[in-house]
Amino acid sequence: MTMMQAGLYISEKQVKADSIEKPAPQPGEALIKVAFAGICGTDMMIYSGKHPRAKAPLAMGHEFSGVIESINSIGSPSSFAAGDRVVIEPTLSCGSCAACRSGAFHVCQTLKLLGIDKHGGFAEYAAVPLDRLHRIPDELTDTHAAMAEPVAVAVHTIRRSSLKVGDDVAILGAGPIGLLVGLMAKQAGAGQIIISDISPYRLKKAEQFGLTALNAKEVNVTEEVLKRTGGNGADVVFEVAGSQLTANQMIEAVRTQGQVVVVSVYKQAPTIDLAAMHFRELSLTTTRCYSKDDFAKAIRLMTSGAIDVSPFISHILPLEQVERGFQLMADPEASLKVLFKP
Repeated sequence: MTMMQAGLYISEKQVKADSIEKPAPQPGEALIKVAFAGICGTDMMIYSGKHPRAKAPLAMGHEFSGVIESINSIGSPSSFAAGDRVVIEPTLSCGSCAACRSGAFHVCQTLKLLGIDKHGGFAEYAAVPLDRLHRIPDELTDTHAAMAEPVAVAVHTIRRSSLKVGDDVAILGAGPIGLLVGLMAKQAGAGQIIISDISPYRLKKAEQFGLTALNAKEVNVTEEVLKRTGGNGADVVFEVAGSQLTANQMIEAVRTQGQVVVVSVYKQAPTIDLAAMHFRELSLTTTRCYSKDDFAKAIRLMTSGAIDVSPFISHILPLEQVERGFQLMADPEASLKVLFKP
């Protein structure tokens, strides 16, 4: 039995570096030597003990890049080869449900993800289906490629919205996804982009990105959005914080006949004022993950320089420091995106 190092979720708020068995790629899989892997909000949900599917011990991590070590191509001819640099699209769909049959694999009825339902990128090696691999262009570093997954979330979010050139946008939540949605909205031609949060560190990042930052501890977010949009409200509001407060604000801050896009995965079901939505003919749209095309577009946007992910990466740590990484990510004043280098 060959062993490897992994960063393991053990129990609520307990992670540690330990040895686990090195995976052997099954037919149709590649063995990936992980280069960089990032901590996501979903990993933080697992860390807090609140994810319904993740079971310990688990090597988390669904945002990762690497190099193909070997390929088991039995029954699955592939254009990939050992030595290829790749970034991993971590969704695992059944291929047979109604959603999959229609091509919407990202909303598979039994959707699973690497790093949640099986070992992921917080390890020296990961076994990944060949059809989940994307080549990393020569112009893109392995470090930046590890950010493809969150960028793909932002691509999918904007493409799911009705955003038009010149539209006023409000984003509730300035974590990595909220900030990336702001940058993607700029790419899509949005006019005014207002983003709110309670973290001065993240709001400072928002300002550096050219977004209008509101500290929700210091101002009434709804009143500020209305004031800055001539009393109309934002054309599109993106909810990316996952709290009851922002569930209220998303309805209050949008214009009549505007659109609310819910990006958050709520830990507890919020109360939604459907009557207020009804009387103002608001549209409610939800998002989940991304399509393969969204993922490919994310890679192209990073490669071209249209989206620069450098300012998002606040820390790069060795996998042995997995505990420190999660402690940093738990403090919104200490980090934005923590990557591990196994």
